[in-house]
Amino acid sequence: MKRLFIDSSVLFSAAYSPRGNARNIILMAARKELTAVISKLVIDETSRNMLGKAPEKVHLLETIIDNIPFEFTRPTKREVLAAAKHAELKDAPIVAAAKRAKVDLLVTLDKKLLLGKPKLAKYIRAEIVSPKEAVKLLES
Repeated sequence: MKRLFIDSSVLFSAAYSPRGNARNIILMAARKELTAVISKLVIDETSRNMLGKAPEKVHLLETIIDNIPFEFTRPTKREVLAAAKHAELKDAPIVAAAKRAKVDLLVTLDKKLLLGKPKLAKYIRAEIVSPKEAVKLLES
């Protein structure tokens, strides 16, 4: 079974929109077709963003968090500092968490700092893909 680290942009999108590939990934996790890995930081960041941008959708985010069998990972301070040598400081905890969890894919919508970074993918030993790319890979 594939292991996917879900970053906050994907979790936000899954809660915000009833359709789309982010939601499809969450539904696949609910059906135990994949292992969805997140960290407390992902939940905290997504909750903060949801409260600020779409407070009417907070209950959907809470439903996802309460009902999806997420695997949680928690990188150490040393792992985050090591990741900061390969990624922007704000993304280092996400990169460290994905690396620690030994995932197959890091799924993100962050085109600026994460997607299209082959050196970063090599560092975490996982492909960094969009939800659309993840679904395509999972269905092939």
